[in-house]
Amino acid sequence: MKLLEGKTAIITGGSRGIGKGIVEVFVSHGCNVAFTYNSSAAPAEQLASELSASGVKVKAYKSNAANFDESQTLAATVMEDFGGIDILINNAGITKDNLLMRMSEDDFDTVIEVNLKSVFNMTKAVQRTMLKQRKGAIINMSSIVGVKGNAGQTNYAASKAGIIGFSKSVALELGSRNIRCNVIAPGFIETEMTGKLDEVTVQSWRNAIPLKRGGTPEDIANTCVYLASDLSGYVTGQVLNVDGGMLT
Repeated sequence: MKLLEGKTAIITGGSRGIGKGIVEVFVSHGCNVAFTYNSSAAPAEQLASELSASGVKVKAYKSNAANFDESQTLAATVMEDFGGIDILINNAGITKDNLLMRMSEDDFDTVIEVNLKSVFNMTKAVQRTMLKQRKGAIINMSSIVGVKGNAGQTNYAASKAGIIGFSKSVALELGSRNIRCNVIAPGFIETEMTGKLDEVTVQSWRNAIPLKRGGTPEDIANTCVYLASDLSGYVTGQVLNVDGGMLT
């Protein structure tokens, strides 16, 4: 069953990792996808070309979600190219980890700008379209670190906690127009980035998870499908921890 057939989604940070997994799964559910990248145009364009062969429209856009004007331009361009925006997934994010005593002001500001302000920028950019349509699904990617905190990640935790508060407020503001806004808080997800870590460290993390494995990008993508589809038509303002039971 293709749960997103005929819908159009914008997915930020969609060229690798969790974002790429979301793009691929959304396409498999019949969704037209506009996804962004900030560098490495060749892999992004290749992904778009490969997935377009499935019969849906897929297009990659170089755009920095942390930049307000670029976000406005992106939304307008996607409207021209696709004719509508049904789903927004704010996935773009970075880390600049360090203990607070060693963290620079620039490292704090940059993480807040990329992780949190980008969510404001993109939500603001698609809001008018969704209000006119009187429908829409916004999914913002937080983290279990935004729920419980983590030593050495004060900037990241603050940005991801901010996303939760922002999303709950948006859900209250836009609910009367049939626009839903929810949050996914991933736990330990194994991507190409975690593949660079030593196996002993990775296995110790797996052992601490009740399901005894790390998550996959597909685990997050499947949750996005649920929140973007009519299956979750009465769900808004919620935070779903997709963490294998880490916070249980």
